[in-house]
Amino acid sequence: MSSPDGRVFQIENAAKAVDNSGTVTGIKCKDEIVMGVEKLIASKSSNRRIHSVHRHFGMMVNRYWITFYVVLSCLVKVLNASAGDADPLYRACVGQCEKTGCVGERCFQHCKFSSDGISIDGPWYMQEPLYLRWKIWDCQSDCRYNCMVDREKERDALGNGPVKYHGKWPFKRVYGIQEPASVAFSALNLAMHFHGWLSFFILLYYRLPLKQNKKAYYEFSTLWHIYALLSLNSWFWSAIFHSRDVDLTEKLDYSSAVALLGYSLILAILRCFNVRDEAARVMVAAPLLAFVTTHILYLNFYKLDYGWNMKVCVVMAVAQLLIWAIWAGVSQHPSRWKLWTVGLWRRLGNALRNL
Repeated sequence: MSSPDGRVFQIENAAKAVDNSGTVTGIKCKDEIVMGVEKLIASKSSNRRIHSVHRHFGMMVNRYWITFYVVLSCLVKVLNASAGDADPLYRACVGQCEKTGCVGERCFQHCKFSSDGISIDGPWYMQEPLYLRWKIWDCQSDCRYNCMVDREKERDALGNGPVKYHGKWPFKRVYGIQEPASVAFSALNLAMHFHGWLSFFILLYYRLPLKQNKKAYYEFSTLWHIYALLSLNSWFWSAIFHSRDVDLTEKLDYSSAVALLGYSLILAILRCFNVRDEAARVMVAAPLLAFVTTHILYLNFYKLDYGWNMKVCVVMAVAQLLIWAIWAGVSQHPSRWKLWTVGLWRRLGNALRNL
C-alpha cells in the first residue's frame, strides 16, 4: 500500500513499530532462530511512557530520558551527602577501623565487625565494659567519632573550617554526651516547664479558693496539667536524644514532640473557643487525636519521613499560634503582648525541633 507521492506505508508502519517496541533478542541456532520479545501489557487507560516514581506520583517521559534521570538521582544522592562523610580520607579511616578496630594508636578491644558492619560477638550492648554501657556507644560509632576527630584536627592544621559528618557538626563528646549544647538547652527547657507547672499548681490549689470537693474553680486546669506533663515528657526525650542519637531515642523524641504539638492545638481550640461541655470537647479532640496517633504510628512503624513530619509539625504550630494570637486580640486580654511574644517563640521552638 503506497501513497501517490511514492511513500510505502507498510515500511513506515514497520519502522514506527520498531521505534515503539520493547527489547528484542535473537539467537541463531543450527536449524532455527529463537526470538525473545518484551511483551508490553497495558490497559486502555494506560500509557507506556507513564512511569511510576512513587506511590503518590509518577512521570511521563521518553524511555531515553529514563537513564538520564537515574544517573541524575545518583548524583543528587552524592551531592546530598555531608561533606565530612564524603571525604575520602575519613572514609578510608572508618573502613580501616572497621577491619582492625583501631584508629591510629587508639584501639577498641571489643570492636569486631563482619563484612556488613555488624558486630560478630553478639549485640552491641555486650561489646562494651559494664561501666561504659550506659553511653550506648557501639563500635561503629567509636570508629566514626575518632576518625572525625582526627580528620578535623588535620583540617584545622590546614586552615580549613569544620564540616558536617553524617548530617551533624563535629561536636566533641563530654562525659558520654554526644551534643552537650543541645542537651543543656533541652534540660533548661525541661526545668522551665517544670517550674511553670509547679507555679501553676501552687496558684490553683494553695492561693486561690477551692470548691468543697477540693477541686479548682478553673475549668481548664486538668487540660493544662496534661499539657505540662506532655511538655516535660517531650523535653526529657529531647535531652536523651541529643545525648545519644540512636533509632529508639530518635523515634521517642519525634513522637513526643508530635504528641505535644497535637495536644497543644487541641488545647488552643478548646480554650480560645471556650468549649466547656464534655461532649463538645470530645467531638473536637477525637479527630485531632486520631490524626496525631496515626501520624506517630506512621513514623514509628512504617517510615520516619522527615519531610512529611516537618510539614505536619509546622502546620499544627502555625494553626495554634494563629488561634492564640487572634483570641488575644479579639478578647483584649490584658497580657496579650506577652502571649504574642512568648507564644510565638514557644510554638515555633516546638515545631523547629523536628526540622
